[in-house]
Amino acid sequence: MSALFERLSLNTATIKKASLAEALELCRAAGLGHIGLWRDKVAEVGLENAVELVKASGLSVSSLCRGGFLTAADPAGAAAALADNRAAIMEAKALGATELVMVAGGLPAFSVAPGAVDGGTAGTPASGGKDLLAARRSVADRLAELVPFALEHGVRLVLEPLHPMYAADRAVISTLGQALDLAAPHPAETVGVVVDTFHVWWDPALKEQIARAGSQGRIASYQVCDFNLPIAADALLSRGFMGDGVIDFAPIGAWMEQAGYRGVVEVEIFNQQIWDAAPADVIRTVKDRWAELVAPSLNVGGIRVH
Repeated sequence: MSALFERLSLNTATIKKASLAEALELCRAAGLGHIGLWRDKVAEVGLENAVELVKASGLSVSSLCRGGFLTAADPAGAAAALADNRAAIMEAKALGATELVMVAGGLPAFSVAPGAVDGGTAGTPASGGKDLLAARRSVADRLAELVPFALEHGVRLVLEPLHPMYAADRAVISTLGQALDLAAPHPAETVGVVVDTFHVWWDPALKEQIARAGSQGRIASYQVCDFNLPIAADALLSRGFMGDGVIDFAPIGAWMEQAGYRGVVEVEIFNQQIWDAAPADVIRTVKDRWAELVAPSLNVGGIRVH
């Protein structure tokens, strides 16, 4: 594997139409050592088969997405969410993924169904109200219930703040600071955070919060893609290749480097045109943009890339 790409991971959401077997083979053929998995790809083949496919590929699983959706207002919904997250923790463990990405969930009255796949049908709205503060309390309470189970199985729950435009239907947690506040009562090895450029690039406190996360040992993942304009009719599909949108990756990468993050960097893109393109072409573009726009701000393979 080239030192330039040793920290690069492709999230399966970027090549959504590829099967799990195809995605693994494409990443291996492209010289990547890591892949980020969505649970829908695992479910398509079954967990046992997915585990065997991953082992055969030789790739490491940088993260499993997703858990969370912890804001249901009714007891049955809360119990179902906790059960689904425990199942996700077990899936992550079986796949060799130490990080389970958690999306908090939206307002109870508007939150999409936990199983809804981004970019697809949103799902049936849950019952409940519009109490934002109560929804955030629910996330904190249910996270606390899940921590002992995650700790027992060696999987870190990774809180992902989402852009504020998703606060109603997907994540009542919008900033890295909020995610760190939620994580604070729990051990850093069990609850971490992900820095996703699409969701947090706009935050005026981002530099300080990345430094805070690094000092606490809570940065579990760094995900990159661009924020495209104009925003798509389906806002979920407004991500793009690095360099196609408004994000300046150099300072964010430098802040991650200064915070001590030396882990894998995932490229996760929801974009219909990219999904419709040949997956091998998509991966080539990802590698090109990584080399041009992301790697220069990171210490890649022990060398500084210029």
